[in-house]
Amino acid sequence: MSPSPRRPTLADRLQREWLSGGPLSAALLPLSWLYRGLLALRRLAYRIGLKRTEALPVPVIVVGNWIVGGAGKTPTTLALLELLRARGLKAGVVSRGYGRESDGVRVASPASTAGELGDEPLLIHRRGRVPVAVGSDRGAAARALLVAHPGLDLLVSDDGLQHWRLPRELSLLVFDERGLGNGRLLPAGPLRQPPTPLAADDLVVYNSARASTALPGFVAERRLAGAVPLAGWWAGEPADMATLLALRALPGLRACAGLARPQRFFDMLAGLGLSFEPLPLPDHADFHTLPWPADAAGVLLTEKDAVKLPPERAGPTPIWVVTLDFALGAGFEAALDTQLQRLFPGRTC
Repeated sequence: MSPSPRRPTLADRLQREWLSGGPLSAALLPLSWLYRGLLALRRLAYRIGLKRTEALPVPVIVVGNWIVGGAGKTPTTLALLELLRARGLKAGVVSRGYGRESDGVRVASPASTAGELGDEPLLIHRRGRVPVAVGSDRGAAARALLVAHPGLDLLVSDDGLQHWRLPRELSLLVFDERGLGNGRLLPAGPLRQPPTPLAADDLVVYNSARASTALPGFVAERRLAGAVPLAGWWAGEPADMATLLALRALPGLRACAGLARPQRFFDMLAGLGLSFEPLPLPDHADFHTLPWPADAAGVLLTEKDAVKLPPERAGPTPIWVVTLDFALGAGFEAALDTQLQRLFPGRTC
């Protein structure tokens, strides 16, 4: 099912022009030039030593993107963490903690909430089973994480591509089907930085059916892994595809997604034959108020939303968490192994 039609807004028009260009995008070009100049000045400050990159005792892998909004950094980070664990490496994650209600540096604990860490860092902590620290000063967050967990072999910086305070020994650039959009910088286009040639320590991941830029990279496999009741998800139980497919027989189902691009979640559910009413929410929606009616027969949630809804707040409506299976592929694994041999010479990973 598709959401009820609504009148397009100025933001909708800008999103369209970020893909193809148009008069609104062209009118914003002077601001893009200003943004480009500010980025150049910031890079210059690091180059001449006015700003300094943090010195850390362990390597840092950065996961980020050139384009704004929902390219797939979090599933890429989770998939990367699984590959690092399989190679015997202990990784921790540093993030800004977008949307959190706290200040300063916070290191994740079993009692941490989305309000304290942000929804994506909490999801990475719970689903990735790794130490996490958040802070606008990523260098301070990295130091705090290493103090709290001194046995870490390396750090992963979530959404850290434009943050040069942390060193980086390897960068993962994530793209979705939008590619580079109209090729313009914010706000005339969707780019957070000017495109640059790939460095030897850059790997590109495409969260789309095929490569969406001319950059050489690896196309990830993305599919739904199944569903698990909300209480079970919080208890660490795995999702099951049979549970998800059984919900095709449930009438009055709602599917809720507080994502940058919720339609992608709805399309994947519909592709499995589920019938539901879609409830798209703003990205990072806080769930302080439940967005579905009290008489809903059942609700499907993304994991990013589930971390903001402990079972005791869910009420009587049956809720299932739908999980994602995101595989980076054998080609990516081989390229990652080459980079890890460079970072950890003499160690068998």
